[in-house]
Amino acid sequence: MTQAIQIEGLTKTYGDFIAVDSLSLNISRNSFVGFLGPNGAGKSTTIKMLTNLTVATSGKAFLNGIDVVKDPKTALSEVGAVVETPEFYPYLTPDKSLEYIAKLRGMKKDDIVVRTKEVLDLVKMSHEHDMKIGKFSKGMKQRVAIAQALMFDPSIIILDEPTSGLDPRGMVEVREILLDLKKRDLTIFMSSHLLNEVQGLCDSVAMMNHGKLLLNKSIDDLKKELEYTRIQVDTIKHIDEAARSHLSENPCVGGVEVSAANQIIIEFKGGPEDRNDLLRRIDSELKVTSFFEHGNPLEEMYMGLIKESR
Repeated sequence: MTQAIQIEGLTKTYGDFIAVDSLSLNISRNSFVGFLGPNGAGKSTTIKMLTNLTVATSGKAFLNGIDVVKDPKTALSEVGAVVETPEFYPYLTPDKSLEYIAKLRGMKKDDIVVRTKEVLDLVKMSHEHDMKIGKFSKGMKQRVAIAQALMFDPSIIILDEPTSGLDPRGMVEVREILLDLKKRDLTIFMSSHLLNEVQGLCDSVAMMNHGKLLLNKSIDDLKKELEYTRIQVDTIKHIDEAARSHLSENPCVGGVEVSAANQIIIEFKGGPEDRNDLLRRIDSELKVTSFFEHGNPLEEMYMGLIKESR
């Protein structure tokens, strides 16, 4: 079986409101999938159905081939999840919090000690293992929540917007942990409304809005579909109409915008060698001081799809 998560026609309604509308989605083993969409798109509702926190109105969901509705205990036995804002007893330490959860699941005492150290190392909380959680920042609490999700050595990790509400430092810390988990034998399904987060962490993206799936593709395939990359180039020499016209004749250039006397934005299509050749030509004529990608083409695609689905 290659699919870790299988969703077939999953629907959730609240009266006349359709939160998730006939969602079908397959997620392969050992992949990191970003579940992308604006707030209210249906991401959290989908995750709650996958983790049996909400019962689907219709449709099916399978985790490692096991029906979540018919046999939730077995289906979720190899799943670790962080859904919504994690809450802990403030007087407990990370050690004791993990021990409490492990005892509820029947883990042996010696195994609890070993596994607690392993997961706290993974989430970079070893030095805070005996501090009271009530003193922790939101980012630190999120790391303890991820440690809980990892405690029972799951094959699937489900995360509902794990960096939501964190300060910049907390976001960086959580993303570093997720990058480390990506290297392991895990399937990670992570909802987010932040495209740059998904683009930097995930192998593929499933995008939805108003409860409907808009696309499900790998990040690499999405990039290939983008016709042009916008490159901003700053130069020493002023850019006149003749220089702009000359650059426009290059077969890899779709358009040239002179945004300032010493700055152009080029719509570029081509490989690394084509880009190198173009930049060398610009440098020889105008003397390049800096260049970088202008804007985020994937973000433009995302915003376009969201707008079309309204």
